[in-house]
Amino acid sequence: MSSVQQSKGQTILEHGESVWEYLDDLIGYLKTGKSVHAWRIPEWLDQHKAEILENLWDLETIKTYAIYHDCGKPFCRTVDDQGKVHFPNHAQVSYETWLRVSDDKIVANLILNDMKIHTMKAEDIEDFCKDKRSACTGVLSGLAEIHSNANMFGGIESDSFKIKWKQIDRRGKQIIKRLDFQEKV
Repeated sequence: MSSVQQSKGQTILEHGESVWEYLDDLIGYLKTGKSVHAWRIPEWLDQHKAEILENLWDLETIKTYAIYHDCGKPFCRTVDDQGKVHFPNHAQVSYETWLRVSDDKIVANLILNDMKIHTMKAEDIEDFCKDKRSACTGVLSGLAEIHSNANMFGGIESDSFKIKWKQIDRRGKQIIKRLDFQEKV
């Protein structure tokens, strides 16, 4: 992980550490209202922060997941004819890689489902929400990851970031509704 580039100037391990830094900051923001990073916070997140915080996995599990969520990328890295790097099926490969070095099934399942918040359709919400802790951890992780990667997209005001944010905002609303978190008045 420390010798394979995730993107220009950042290894896969550095990417995982950055995602953890942002995720830790986001959890801190939810607890205290203070943050060191610039955030675009969805309305549903501010409205339901107490329920989300109550339903996260423990911090050590979240940290391990965030840092190692792409641990399989070195094993599925490809380069196309134009020289662009791809990591096909990296969530599955990362899941399998994690299980070769650890018996922590919680982290393994978080890794396996890591990309779902970025790609799932409305009909996938039911399955995603089967485990409330994993759903809450996954939605926060996805939000942290796009903020961690925002500079690659041109910042949080870029069109590319806004497209990724809109996906998480839309699915986050549906997840909150499915988890039956009560609307704050």
